[in-house]
Amino acid sequence: MIRVTLAVVIAGFGLCSAVSVEAHHSVAAEFDTSKQGELAGEITQVWFTNPHIRYQLSVTNPDGSTEDWELQAGNVTNLRRQNWFEDTLKVGDRITVAGDFGRDGAKKLRIREITTADGTVIPPRRNPGQFDRNKIDANPDTYYGYGGEPNDYPVDITGAWRNDYKWHVTVDDLDPKPTPFTAEARRLFESTEPWQDYSLRCLAPGLPRIFGAPYNMDIVDVGSHYLMVYVEHNTPRRVWMDGRDAPPNTPATSMGFSVGHWEGKTLVIETTHLSPGWLDGSGLPMSGAGTRIVERYEPSDDGLSMERTMTIFDPYYTEPLVRHRSSARGEMVDITEQAPCDPDSYYRDLESSGRLDEHFAR
Repeated sequence: MIRVTLAVVIAGFGLCSAVSVEAHHSVAAEFDTSKQGELAGEITQVWFTNPHIRYQLSVTNPDGSTEDWELQAGNVTNLRRQNWFEDTLKVGDRITVAGDFGRDGAKKLRIREITTADGTVIPPRRNPGQFDRNKIDANPDTYYGYGGEPNDYPVDITGAWRNDYKWHVTVDDLDPKPTPFTAEARRLFESTEPWQDYSLRCLAPGLPRIFGAPYNMDIVDVGSHYLMVYVEHNTPRRVWMDGRDAPPNTPATSMGFSVGHWEGKTLVIETTHLSPGWLDGSGLPMSGAGTRIVERYEPSDDGLSMERTMTIFDPYYTEPLVRHRSSARGEMVDITEQAPCDPDSYYRDLESSGRLDEHFAR
C-alpha cells in the first residue's frame, strides 16, 4: 500500500537530516522538500555506492498494480558514520520510508527516515549524548600532528582534520549577495541545468568546491610541499612551500597549481591553472583560465580548530567571491579511502528523462 501525505511533515524528520547532507549538488534541484510523505513496499535492488546510496522499492497500489520507486540517501561516507552499512537494508526487506518526493512527477523519494518490518528506525534516532559535529571533541593535551616534520613552521597543521565542523551546504554560500555576475556569467548560469553537474558523473569536484565539502582531510609536511588528501574522491593536492613558480606549459586541472607561505600564524595558499567548472552546486560558472583562488588557514590558539577563508577572483564576476569554512581536530577522525563512485544513477536519470542523447551531444 502507498501512503502519501504531501502536506504533512513526517514526525522525526528533524532528527535525521544528516542522512541527506549533499556536497555535490542542490537537493532542491531534484526533490521538492515541500512535498513530503511515505511509501511502503519491498526492496528489490540495492546500490550501496557513491555519489548516492539508492534502493529500488516495489510499491503495490490500491488497485493491485505495482510501481518501482527509487529511494535516494546520502553518500557512503556519511551513512557509515551513522552505522548504516551495505547490509543494513537488503533485497526482500519490507519497509516504510518517509521523505521528499521527486520533482516533475519522478518516482523518486529522498530518504529522511526508514522503519523496517520489526520497527527498527534507520538511521537511529539521536541520543542526547550523541556526537555533535559543531563541538570540538579533541583533547588539548593530545598532539595530533605527525611529528618529526622537516620544516619549522609557526603552527603545526599536520594530521587529520574534520571539515564538517560548523559546516553548511556548498550551494549559494558565496558572498557577496546578490551574486555580482557579469552579463556572460549570468547567461551561462541561467542556461545551466542541474543534471549537467559533472560531480553526478563521479568526476572529482576539484577547487573551489572541495574546499566547502564536509569530508575529512589529512595534511602531511613532506618538505618541499604540504600534501593534502581529501577523503572525498580520495583527492590529493600539493601545496608547494619552496617558492617555486608553475613550470612552463603547466596544464589546467581540477585542483590547479598551488603555492603557499606563512604570514605569521596564517597559512596563505594561492592557486592558478584551474580547469573550467562550477563554483558551487548550483552551477555558478568558473572560467578556469582566468580564475585565481586565495585561501587563508587560521589555526586557533590551542591548535584544535582552524578557520578557513577562500577568496575567488574570476573574470565572470565583477567582485571577488568569498567562502568561509571551519575545521577541527578529533580523537578519531576517519581518513580511510572513500568508497568508489558509480555514475549509474546519473545515466539512468538521463535515460528516464529523455536527455541521454543531449548529454552525449555536448
